[in-house]
Amino acid sequence: MQWEDYRQSDNVEDRRGSGGGGGFAGMPGGRGGIGIGTMVVLGLLGWALGIDPRILIGGAEMIGGIGGREQTPQTRQSSGPPQDQMGRFVSAVLAQNEDVWTKVLPQQANTRYQAPQLVLYSGINRSGCGVAQAAMGPFYCPNDRKVYLDTSFFQEMQRKLGGGGDFAYAYVIAHEVGHHIQNLIGILPRANQLRERSSERDSNAISVRIELQADCFAGVWAHNIEAMGRLDQGDIEEAIRTASAIGDDKLQKAAQGVVVPDSFTHGSSAQRTKWFNTGFQSGSMQSCDTFRNQV
Repeated sequence: MQWEDYRQSDNVEDRRGSGGGGGFAGMPGGRGGIGIGTMVVLGLLGWALGIDPRILIGGAEMIGGIGGREQTPQTRQSSGPPQDQMGRFVSAVLAQNEDVWTKVLPQQANTRYQAPQLVLYSGINRSGCGVAQAAMGPFYCPNDRKVYLDTSFFQEMQRKLGGGGDFAYAYVIAHEVGHHIQNLIGILPRANQLRERSSERDSNAISVRIELQADCFAGVWAHNIEAMGRLDQGDIEEAIRTASAIGDDKLQKAAQGVVVPDSFTHGSSAQRTKWFNTGFQSGSMQSCDTFRNQV
């Protein structure tokens, strides 16, 4: 992926090094703020400890915490754009999302794009949805319209899932920006309200549709980035491998040996790959209607 010669976003808050460490803290509250890494990390944790990941995920979603002593996060913020390579990469990817959606969102959804802030943090920090903790992976908080990212997740993704590569990491960021798009056009708040009134099974099914649409929006972004000539050979394959690696079925199979579709919250490997490809091939937000179409 080509990023070093392009602009960096001004919408990055660098809070790295300001948080606490050790122990577990509360998960962010507010449905729709689930990050792409949450299912991954809890699945791997359950696998390592011999615990059904559904217990960890269900407990995290229902009571807002996974045990241990809670810590008070700090919110110190460095001034100016990040200067390290990873910080500059994240800032450049965010800028490319801004470039695409500033054009695409008004054209395709008659909505002005309002760029989210992306918060870089390490270990633990505060978000508008509660405490942000590295073990959660990246997530979007609709309450403050910010994406939260501890970049150590990328190292874990590469080490434990065999994924990696700059475009795989960019896909993760684009997926979280996809949740912001859902928020701007009103899909996310309506879906979250419906989840609150639904049974656990139906709530999970709605969550899957939310996540698959964010995958599709990431594909729309990738379509436009390719049209700008900013992709390298193999970049799309990186994103597809990543989407496949973090499917609920693969994570559940690895963690507990069985697959329970009713407990899916993000979608199967095949679904995640399908919807990213749908957005990428079409470049159209209208093709990403996971709520009316069969997923």
